[in-house]
Amino acid sequence: MSKNNSLVVVGAQWGDEGKGKVIDHLAVKADLVARFQGGNNAGHTVVYGANIFKLHHVPSGILNKNTLCLLGNGMVVNPLILIKEMNELEKRGIDTSNLRISGKAHLILDYHEALDESNEKLLGEKKIGTTGRGIGPSYADKALRRGIRAIELTDFSRFKNRLAEVLPLQNRILRDIFDHPGYELDQLAEKYRPAVERLGPLVTDISLILDQGLAGGKKVLFEGAQGALLDIDHGTYPYVTSSSTVAAAAASGTGLGPQRLGQVLGVMKAYTTRVGEGPFPSEDKGEAGDQLRERGNEFGTTTGRPRRCGWFDAVIARYAAMINGLTGLALTKLDVLSGMEIVKIAVAYRCNGKEIKNFPSSIEELKLCEPVYESFPGWDEDISRARSLDDLPPAARNFIEALQKTVGVDAELVSVGPDRSQTIICPDSQLAKWFS
Repeated sequence: MSKNNSLVVVGAQWGDEGKGKVIDHLAVKADLVARFQGGNNAGHTVVYGANIFKLHHVPSGILNKNTLCLLGNGMVVNPLILIKEMNELEKRGIDTSNLRISGKAHLILDYHEALDESNEKLLGEKKIGTTGRGIGPSYADKALRRGIRAIELTDFSRFKNRLAEVLPLQNRILRDIFDHPGYELDQLAEKYRPAVERLGPLVTDISLILDQGLAGGKKVLFEGAQGALLDIDHGTYPYVTSSSTVAAAAASGTGLGPQRLGQVLGVMKAYTTRVGEGPFPSEDKGEAGDQLRERGNEFGTTTGRPRRCGWFDAVIARYAAMINGLTGLALTKLDVLSGMEIVKIAVAYRCNGKEIKNFPSSIEELKLCEPVYESFPGWDEDISRARSLDDLPPAARNFIEALQKTVGVDAELVSVGPDRSQTIICPDSQLAKWFS
């Protein structure tokens, strides 16, 4: 197996970096695309010509009819939402018969969503800012060994029996702690009968599929969701998601050994955004932040919430490069900076009177951090038609070079617009071999 046959794509900020567009572009050359963590709290937007597709469970490679799309064991899957997503794609002419689900993936059921919403309400001003999709409670049940896995969808009696085992405790928690009426077994089980009929035949051993594919020389793309700073271990805890979002999770989340992974591409915007609560040192609450939000259409794919916006943060970028082992960067939304008189990079933080260049482990320390910026001249040119680095204005190239230098990883892909065609692949990069 050549390392050039395996490529992991991860978010290297707080999510929403444009992974959907990047993965869709790379999937043209992929035989298999595997999502390895998260659930329908992810929102990957893919623009193809005049069509806009918003994906939540389904890997972004679904638009390529010859690509097999896999939902890994590291995911949590809401079966009814997945069916809805598949139906919407099929109505728009997208074939979903090339979708497979790991039998080891855990399910998100109605009571998980109820627990998620109830817990956020109980936290009040200290809420995490979750999407309310039941992601955390589903992962919690997985850890507590009371989850229901996708393999149960292969037989309705099996699914109902497992539901009967876990539902009494779920109802007790909902009723006693959250004053929720709970759920009746027969009614809830019947609600998921369509999932057994529709999704049961898609449940399989995706580890075996990936193992055989890599052994046979097929190209495999591993698709991450969210971003490095939302990782359950390495992110800005507790303002994180409930899964491991870093590149190492591509192995554990699909059932492969880490030696099977090749290049690791970190997707970063040319600025920084964040949805939900938590510290954000380079956030700009003034005119520049508003301009980035409007120009970049920075509203959540899943929730529609306006994203918090600020300048590119090289401190978190270096941290993301370290914990993911990034071999290259995919720099997205460079076109959004066109027309800005000055563009900035946060090269360090100032905290308690000291300048630091490493990302702090303590969230309390991070709350005190202020960005130390380097400013660069902006550019007015429309760069959306650029198809090589030489097509970019000098100021844009200088910004990219400065960004690469301070992060310590080279940009191998530069996106200058939402469409698949609006992509620059740096010719001498490792990523260029993916397309060879």
